[in-house]
Amino acid sequence: MSAGEAVGGIYPIVYAFFDGRGRIDRALMQRQVEVCLRGGAHGLACLGLATEVGKLTPEERQEVLDVVATTLRGRVPLAVTVFGRTVEEQSAFVREAAAAGAGWVILQPPAIADLDEAALLRFFGRVADAAPVPVAIQNAPQYLGVGLSPGSLAELGRLHPNVTLLKGEASAVEIEAMVRTTEGRFRILNGRGGLELTDNLRAGCVGMIPAPDCFDVQVRILEAMRDGREAEAEALYREILPAITFVMQSIASLLCYGKRLVAARLGLDPASVVDRDPAMLPSEFGLAVTRRLAAELGAYRGG
Repeated sequence: MSAGEAVGGIYPIVYAFFDGRGRIDRALMQRQVEVCLRGGAHGLACLGLATEVGKLTPEERQEVLDVVATTLRGRVPLAVTVFGRTVEEQSAFVREAAAAGAGWVILQPPAIADLDEAALLRFFGRVADAAPVPVAIQNAPQYLGVGLSPGSLAELGRLHPNVTLLKGEASAVEIEAMVRTTEGRFRILNGRGGLELTDNLRAGCVGMIPAPDCFDVQVRILEAMRDGREAEAEALYREILPAITFVMQSIASLLCYGKRLVAARLGLDPASVVDRDPAMLPSEFGLAVTRRLAAELGAYRGG
């Protein structure tokens, strides 16, 4: 079984925490990784939208990769999102991620205006062909502004065998259609904070890539579904749905309140979280909701 064929489960994608001087808070990043491991995460991801990759300098992206990989020490698989405007930039970072221990990478579309599907397909194909690890495509046009149709994704997989995974940001209905259209060619992990987790698994997802907000319960849901304990899985999902709904109003809301929810579950004051502009700032009411939801979810194990 190849590395790509083995991918599955709950892969929390870490938030970027900043210290009072606006630098990467390495200690808090390490603590976040350790909590994910103790909570049973099947893998870990970094440098996607939840990690505010677009706000990080190239040096900071490398720093986040280094702190996550060195803290992880290969205890579970690592997926790294690749951000860059050119094939050469993305290919170079893929090599860096693989050298740091990434088991697979997730390619984001380059931030280029008016990029059509044919050009995006060629772009992804060139990066994938040079990648030393399995490749996933992040297909999230509603968040990234550009994406590939199911037909183009299927063609990408046929032309470039290293593309074996998809990172979705879609409803369970759309995921099921994608599985059918691509004839099961890809192992698909959805995002969206874990919304519709149970139905995503029924639709054909092999796992999810949520932020760490309530990943520990999501691990239990996935394992219950795998064991055929669907009623238990649905009951657990109903427990976390208010938290997911609260933070997943938008990416800005996720970064504002999701990150603060993680901080609160770590025993920190959510009001102490440092934002990097441009950012949505929390309201007093929003902080109160965050604290209530954190209390309902409880502290992370060993947090």
